[in-house]
Amino acid sequence: QEYLEFRKERSGMLLSRRNQLLLEFSFWNEPQPRQGPNIYELRTYKLKPGTMIEWGNNWARAIKYRQENQEAVGGFFSQIGELYVVHHLWAYRDLQSREETRNAAWRKRGWDENVYYTVPLIRTMESRIMIPLKISPLQ
Repeated sequence: QEYLEFRKERSGMLLSRRNQLLLEFSFWNEPQPRQGPNIYELRTYKLKPGTMIEWGNNWARAIKYRQENQEAVGGFFSQIGELYVVHHLWAYRDLQSREETRNAAWRKRGWDENVYYTVPLIRTMESRIMIPLKISPLQ
């Protein structure tokens, strides 16, 4: 009874809801607990249908350009829900280190090729900056 009351109350607070079942790219690091403080960037790419294998093949080569500072937390793709959606999760000390790390990637030979081959596969992209809660293992 208490749950049903809570559920009814909660439904008045929700404007929308979206669920996905994600799988991890095999070439990406498995997310590990991190010491902080860090901020996290969740980059979401909605790909053109039929391009997931090409995306994965390019990123399997490109991830090495973004491992230097251990900023790569995880890479995932949708299996259930909206399909052809990719999420990359990155960790940075702060927004300044994010900028420096991203600029450093552009100075590495080969990174520009990854961008060249993957950008045409994207329909839309989004970036969110997140601050972990104290209870999160990702600090």
